[in-house]
Amino acid sequence: MIELAFVACLTLNPTACKDETLLYADVSMMTCLMRGQSELAAWQNLHPDWKIKKWSCRIHDPASAKA
Repeated sequence: MIELAFVACLTLNPTACKDETLLYADVSMMTCLMRGQSELAAWQNLHPDWKIKKWSCRIHDPASAKA
């Protein structure tokens, strides 16, 4: 699995940030990199109080997943 990992910070409080991920079961790393920006734009449209600070694609590690 590939995950799109990103850091989102509150627009009104830029020091309040959180780590988020979107998982993809059947895409390549290149596909994640190519689609990442549009996926993040869609996420940000659903979460208007948050701003994406940085993002990357990586291989999903279940051991580091949120509980």
